[in-house]
Amino acid sequence: MQSQAQGLKRGLTARHIRFMALGSAIGTGLFYGSAAAIQMAGPAVLLAYLIGGAAVFMVMRALGEMAVHNPVSGSFGKYASTYLGPMAGFVLGWTYAFEMIIVCLADVTAFGIYMGFWFPEVARWVWVLGIVFLIGGLNLCNVKVFGEMEFWLSLLKVGAIVAMILAGFGIMAFGLANAEAGNTVGIGNLFDHGGFMPNGVGGLIASFAVVMFAFGGIEIIGITAGEAKDPQRVIPKAINAVPLRILLFYVLTLFVLMCLYPWPQIGSQGSPFVQIFSNLGIGSAATVLNIVVISAAVSAINSDIFGAGRMMYGLAEQGHAPKGFSKISRHGVPWMTVLVMGAALLGGVVLNYLIPENVFLLIASIATFATVWVWLMILVTQVAMRRSMSREEVAQLKFPVPFWPYGPAAAIAFMLFVFGVLGYFPDTQAALIVGVVWVVFLVAAYWLWCKPRGTVTQPVSTPQ
Repeated sequence: MQSQAQGLKRGLTARHIRFMALGSAIGTGLFYGSAAAIQMAGPAVLLAYLIGGAAVFMVMRALGEMAVHNPVSGSFGKYASTYLGPMAGFVLGWTYAFEMIIVCLADVTAFGIYMGFWFPEVARWVWVLGIVFLIGGLNLCNVKVFGEMEFWLSLLKVGAIVAMILAGFGIMAFGLANAEAGNTVGIGNLFDHGGFMPNGVGGLIASFAVVMFAFGGIEIIGITAGEAKDPQRVIPKAINAVPLRILLFYVLTLFVLMCLYPWPQIGSQGSPFVQIFSNLGIGSAATVLNIVVISAAVSAINSDIFGAGRMMYGLAEQGHAPKGFSKISRHGVPWMTVLVMGAALLGGVVLNYLIPENVFLLIASIATFATVWVWLMILVTQVAMRRSMSREEVAQLKFPVPFWPYGPAAAIAFMLFVFGVLGYFPDTQAALIVGVVWVVFLVAAYWLWCKPRGTVTQPVSTPQ
């Protein structure tokens, strides 16, 4: 096993980490999934994002407490192995990799569709192949190069979202809407079409399947702990800033959308973001949006391959993945995991051709199961870590979780509630079944593969 000093390089700054989390969490869930959530809950979807955002913030603070206490590669996979047992770390680590692969499969295919807008005569697989090689190459570079690329991709995406929000407020404040649109503009749209909660509490609850998918990926902040410069200063800053910003982006964007248009119309005329540009009279709205969604897709793929690769590196260090996954290039990059992720994406291209567009909800809900499972395990691991510490050790924590123990307990209860939501509604029951089968498969794999070899996880030591 290579020591961390000989392995991963600490090349990520606070700026890189902040935008990596933004890049991973702001993507398909906002640009396309939001329309599905609005149709389920109506304007009350704003409450769903606020509630979900609060729960995710507790997850991030729990992860932050552990990452600042002990910044290691593999992060929450290693923490689970130490405080809950090797099998928990095995299941958590591979479920996170599974989550990243599902999201990446959707995003690389989406990239091919987006490029087809400009080059309809070029076969989609050409673009998919190209983006897999490009992102794979970026992830094989020095981590600082990767972080810089992710910063600029995410900056473009975040800038576009800010422009959309400002444009929406401009339409409302200065009456810039097209006359032929024929819709009233203003806060009244939140209440004039069946009320604020037109589909009742049931609609609000159903929307959590898509809402929680939208926040997925933010936990990559914990993965970066092993490669962050001065992690005890950088990680808290990133965790405190990013969840609030993501929540503001989602809530403000959807608030503006639903003020500009009656919520039943959102998503019925193409992307909701094209509607904002069209209402401003911008003739090149589709082209502008295409640039934004392409940057969003590339940024999300970039972050997700990084996160899955580093998690598999951490699993290999513990004997929970093939030893080759822990091999480090001269640039300090676990190159084998990057190649495996690339191969998985290439193999998934064929599957994506067979998936019709109307199963987005199923894909999103499967990713939701994996995401919420990861968050639940992070919360439980943090509770187990606290219980293993003396009162003096707890007092020395540099980034303790707030509202202990009630905050983490409420977040755990909410994650279990989301599993119940997936199982209750017919459209998402398949996702719960797939998720349960996946976890059972991992437990069996652990007992057949790791347990007979007598895998022993070394205690996590506090860095000097």
